[in-house]
Amino acid sequence: MAKGEETRQFIIEKAAPIFNTKGIAATSMSDIMEATKLSKGSMYVHFENKEVLACAAVDHNMKVLGNKLHSELAKSKTAKAELFAYIDFFSNPVHPPVIGGCPLLNFGTEADDTNPIVKEKVNSGIKYNQQLLGSIIKKGIEKGEFKPDWNAEDFATVMFAMMEGGHLISRMSGNNEKMQVITKTLKNLIEENTI
Repeated sequence: MAKGEETRQFIIEKAAPIFNTKGIAATSMSDIMEATKLSKGSMYVHFENKEVLACAAVDHNMKVLGNKLHSELAKSKTAKAELFAYIDFFSNPVHPPVIGGCPLLNFGTEADDTNPIVKEKVNSGIKYNQQLLGSIIKKGIEKGEFKPDWNAEDFATVMFAMMEGGHLISRMSGNNEKMQVITKTLKNLIEENTI
């Protein structure tokens, strides 16, 4: 990696948790300069403005989250275990796998009416997660783990929405009590559809 690319990546890695914690609007280039110890001129050599850096930070946060998630899912031997691993991975929003919490929820809430580029990135992430869950269920149906009439797409939508809602409730309340209710409910629904 060339020196310029290394510096650019360094800036993204330092900026990503700040944007995910404070939000795009509340994060200033001064915040990033303080975290990186780089001058304003150095920052603008690599990113023409805050919006370009914010988009790179969104991508980075989602990539980090996705890599951690896939690492956990890869340990599972069955489709049911994969679904449970997905649930467990997101079951502690008070201490999330990515600094600042779920980037889909954080950036999606902020960008839905204000930033069409970030909105599309988040929408793609949402679709990806729903397709991932749906494909795990379909794989389980094909292998005879799950009931053949289980609607994979519908459950994937419900599961994703419940997990994101639980994340919001937990972050706002400062505890995981409601997320525990959601994870238990989802696991029971999966058990009901297990052969």
